[in-house]
Amino acid sequence: MSQIIGQQTSGTAPAGPPLSLARPVHIVVVDDDVGIRTLLCRILRECGYEATSADSAVELRHILANRAIDLILLDVMMPQVDGFEICRDIRTRSNVPIIMVSARGLEADRVVGLDLGADDYIAKPFGRSEVLARVRAVLRRAGDSHVPTDVPGPEHYAFAGWTYRARQCELLTPLGAEVELTGAEHELLLTLLRNAQRMISRERLLELARNRQAHASDRSIDVLISRLRSKMGDGRRHRPLIRTIRGVGYMLAVDVETC
Repeated sequence: MSQIIGQQTSGTAPAGPPLSLARPVHIVVVDDDVGIRTLLCRILRECGYEATSADSAVELRHILANRAIDLILLDVMMPQVDGFEICRDIRTRSNVPIIMVSARGLEADRVVGLDLGADDYIAKPFGRSEVLARVRAVLRRAGDSHVPTDVPGPEHYAFAGWTYRARQCELLTPLGAEVELTGAEHELLLTLLRNAQRMISRERLLELARNRQAHASDRSIDVLISRLRSKMGDGRRHRPLIRTIRGVGYMLAVDVETC
């Protein structure tokens, strides 16, 4: 077990869920290793979260059908049905935030997880502080708190016939249909809208949209851009909304009106 969870860094314990919530944030830990499930649930509970464990896809489906879930910590190396397949199945019916957890920390595995709709990916071994920081970041992106409360921003963005309502986390097509986005996709789109007509490097875009430092080899932002483009039909346009600046980054290449 000590090989999976690293040492706690010095300093005060990270803050838990917001006190204003009507109920504790409910997180489900899915792992076939009972030791890891117990340890992660204990860490989460110590910070004020409600934690439930599941050892299989069947048990997770039962919880999903009977409880409100705010976040899933999902191990990749699961017997019978692996975490990738579970993630794919969840995304056909729910946008609940998912953090993949795996001893396989290769870039290809991270890309697969993100491409299937996961919101983040943690490679083992990891530390208590990293787990809690990523949990807080994903929960922020999933709720209204992804819009900074100390710097009030526009609530509506209009661009190329599309509308994005920041407070409601709604993206509407030019015909008025709502496009379902994951928490990470919402955060990425909002970042692009706030920086319209500006080139943003991949590393900086990852820092702004996902609240963490980027590594030169981290391709997760490329996966998120690809997912967002696909949902917005950007690949079918002669002049795409999101332009790739080769070797540098990306830019939302349209004018944006705010109110």
